[in-house]
Amino acid sequence: MRTNLKKLIVGALAFLALIGSAAAQEEEAAPALSAGDTSWMIVAAVLVLLMTLPGLALFYGGLVRAKNVLSILMQCFVIAAIMTIIWVAFGYSLASTGGSEGFLGKFIGGWDKSMLKGVTVEALSGTIPESVFVVFQMTFFIITPALIVGAFAERMKFSAVLIFTTIWAIFSYLPIWHMAWGGGLLAEWGAIDFAGGTVVHINAGIAGLVACIMLGKRRGLGGPNLSPHSVPFTVIGASLLWVGWFGFNAGSELAADGVAGYAMLVTQIATATAVIAWLALEWLISGKPTAVGAATGAVAGLVAITPASGSTTVAGALWIGLASGAICYICATSLKRKLGYDDSLDVFGVHGIGGIVGAVLTGVFLREVPEHGIATQTMIQIKAVGVTVVWSGAVAFIALMIAKVTVGLRVSEDEEQSGLDITYHGEEAYNSDS
Repeated sequence: MRTNLKKLIVGALAFLALIGSAAAQEEEAAPALSAGDTSWMIVAAVLVLLMTLPGLALFYGGLVRAKNVLSILMQCFVIAAIMTIIWVAFGYSLASTGGSEGFLGKFIGGWDKSMLKGVTVEALSGTIPESVFVVFQMTFFIITPALIVGAFAERMKFSAVLIFTTIWAIFSYLPIWHMAWGGGLLAEWGAIDFAGGTVVHINAGIAGLVACIMLGKRRGLGGPNLSPHSVPFTVIGASLLWVGWFGFNAGSELAADGVAGYAMLVTQIATATAVIAWLALEWLISGKPTAVGAATGAVAGLVAITPASGSTTVAGALWIGLASGAICYICATSLKRKLGYDDSLDVFGVHGIGGIVGAVLTGVFLREVPEHGIATQTMIQIKAVGVTVVWSGAVAFIALMIAKVTVGLRVSEDEEQSGLDITYHGEEAYNSDS
């Protein structure tokens, strides 16, 4: 009896020790808050917001005429406000929750984190506070619809812009985010999109193409009166985009580590190469390398390296930069003129085409070749591009039709002639009396 009792006590103690050991291992395996990662991600979020306000606003604002510059700044500014509220209310939840559970889960998440339910002070996303992750991804949600406004600059009603971008952001951006980054369809395929080639740039570029075709051309297209009113604004805006893009790409690692450092390195290399490629072609074809060309070439390189920035090599960055600079130049000039669409500020030519070039070449130039091989990975990338193109194009068309039947899309001829600043906002950027 005493022997049995002794065995029982020893067994109970061993069982308790086993439970304690498992709990300790579980506690050790659980991610802990990293002050270094958190500090970097707060900076990265600020850098990405800087890309829109004021980077993109100045880049686009300088490319339009003086009578429309405030309309561009207003569109970027107000879109930033609207997207912030949508992201908090339900956007973050629909994008990030649910994984790929069920058929619907392959395309969109759930409502579990609506109004940021469960995002507490203590909640973590990896090694950073979830609140920081929410803000970081919010800045992506802000800049993507803001990118589209360049395609129809100087001719869409302000109310139509807000209706269109709101509907598109909900029904195109959020599902593509979930498919690529939330465990949905593209993630299941194994598509690589480190920082937003499909989610941000192809998504926005295709929507811009649909929008500019549906609105038609600006009046006076091809004439000297459509020249950029402030090239310095454009160069300053592009410079802010270049700097902010390090938050965009290196920040997408969500940690201050070697992958983030390498993402920063290849981003700089690809961008510099794209500038040179764009200017070389422009110089050769038109006879003069322009500041607008340099700025646009930089953006093309930044766009193309985005999906590959976490996985490519130095040589890959050079090739991606070279390809994007050359191909985007051709598409933003010769192809656009030949096909006759008026993509005002080359949203499709730079973000759509640059995103496609980068997304496909992401599968070609890899630091670590997957077991299924480069050819298979490249085909996966092409499939992901195809899904994004079709999805974004369809949603953009529907959203524009809704805006058309509710408030109308295009401003009147008199309003376009007078400029959107004074007709829609009652203000002028420059006082002729001063």
